[in-house]
Amino acid sequence: MTTKTTKPLTRDYESRLSELSPFEIKNELIALAEKKARQSTATFLNAGRGNPNWVAADAREAFFILGPWALDECRRQGTREPGIAGIPVADDGIADRLEKYLADHSDTEGGRLLNRLFRMATSELGCDRDSLAYEWAEGIVGDQYPTPLRILTNTEKIVRPYLAQEMGRRDPGKGADYDLFATEGGTAAMCYIFDSLQVNHLVNKGDHIALMTPIFTPYMEIPELDRYQFNVTDISANAVDTDGYHDWVYPKEELDKLRDPKIKLLCLINPSNPPSYRLSEENMKQLVDIVRKDNPNLMIVTDDVYGTFARDFESLMYVLPHNTLCVYSFSKYFGATGWRLAVIALHRKNIFDKLIAALPEEKKKDLDNRYGSLTTEPRGIRFIDRMVADSRAVALNHTAGLSTPQQIQMSLFAGKCLLDSADVYRHAMQYIISERLDALWSTTGFKLLPDPTRAGYYSEIDLMVWARKFYGEQFADWLKENHNPLDAVMRLSTETAVVLLNGSGFNGPEWSVRASLANLDRDAYLKIGSAIRQILDGYHAEFLDKK
Repeated sequence: MTTKTTKPLTRDYESRLSELSPFEIKNELIALAEKKARQSTATFLNAGRGNPNWVAADAREAFFILGPWALDECRRQGTREPGIAGIPVADDGIADRLEKYLADHSDTEGGRLLNRLFRMATSELGCDRDSLAYEWAEGIVGDQYPTPLRILTNTEKIVRPYLAQEMGRRDPGKGADYDLFATEGGTAAMCYIFDSLQVNHLVNKGDHIALMTPIFTPYMEIPELDRYQFNVTDISANAVDTDGYHDWVYPKEELDKLRDPKIKLLCLINPSNPPSYRLSEENMKQLVDIVRKDNPNLMIVTDDVYGTFARDFESLMYVLPHNTLCVYSFSKYFGATGWRLAVIALHRKNIFDKLIAALPEEKKKDLDNRYGSLTTEPRGIRFIDRMVADSRAVALNHTAGLSTPQQIQMSLFAGKCLLDSADVYRHAMQYIISERLDALWSTTGFKLLPDPTRAGYYSEIDLMVWARKFYGEQFADWLKENHNPLDAVMRLSTETAVVLLNGSGFNGPEWSVRASLANLDRDAYLKIGSAIRQILDGYHAEFLDKK
């Protein structure tokens, strides 16, 4: 629920608002935009948050088709009033019963998906027939704690090759050396990672880390918390090229900051959020060179939730496998933010485990005490399993793990794409985004340069670039001197009923705005583009009046 503003839109007020996260400012912008829409013929358009307006319907239908069969498996073990049944049993006939049931649902998209996935998983992915059928029955009913704790056995066998396929390794076998930890969305993964890095003495209070910016705001806010107080180095892609345009490539001199071995950890979103560009080939090669020559112990956390929207995407998890921990969320690609589905992926041979093994004896003993309740050999616990334990304060490790119905839905999303050998779904998603992106820019009058690294899930538009291009340096200087950068998104809300986020809140260019291309239909972006141009032209009219 949004709250209405009662404060005047003064420069002082805007300046105080600019200290907040853009996601906190968003509520104020929504209230202003809704007020404008009520008082005029303007249409309220909120492109501030990246929640998709689509769903992967067939994988959801598959989930709901499984439910009645799983309940039948429960009732096979006995029923009593009122509405009580047993729990699924892994007997030798469970797979046969599942296949018979699915044959009766071959007239639906979800049923066909289940049929094909069951056959592929058992013939190509190493899943035992009865084991997979039992995991689906027990998992969707949710009658047991997740076992194994990190991720269900067959779910991992399905999700692991999905990651390999979608994150840049088309041969599913390339993902075999990675372990997965299923988490409650990418946000939970972030919390678990930062927590475990610190409690395992890999990054300590006051240590140096680097962020590749612009970046999702929480990556900037977490290191500032009193618990962490990391020294943060920005690796910035905000510079403009010789023609005055943003290409969002990280300059060589920016990446070279990582050659300093005092920087222990690098965090990035690839493709970025915002401005939604994947790492260039030059940037990838330079990162490899940095790790190999100057900073071999650099720990890398890459958040690749938007990777499926980029063409020719390749994750750092496969380029620098021993240094990189990958977070992948299913939320955007499948329209599943409410499901809270993500995985942390880590190569079995990795720098995190190596650095823990090299800790001083005093710190090893500290960790022996922390994890000693789990095993008589706590030093043998790998970092990914430490994250699982830490996610439940170690003492509750036995109840860790993502809920089993969530894991079944995750496996169905992953399986849907494994079956899609022609990448029909991927191409459809990319087309939806690119069509909206073109619509947005077409009415701004601005020039969107072709770029193969663009994913386009968001678009970051730097008004200062276009102020200079359209109206010259004198006007751009006047705009900076006479208005707070937050004024642009405030005016969009109050004058056009459009909600965008301020790019400065992501450590982007000060006068940039971020539009999500995921949550509105194409025609809405035509109006948003016009609104952005209207605001810029309004500033220029004001400038002319005051000359």
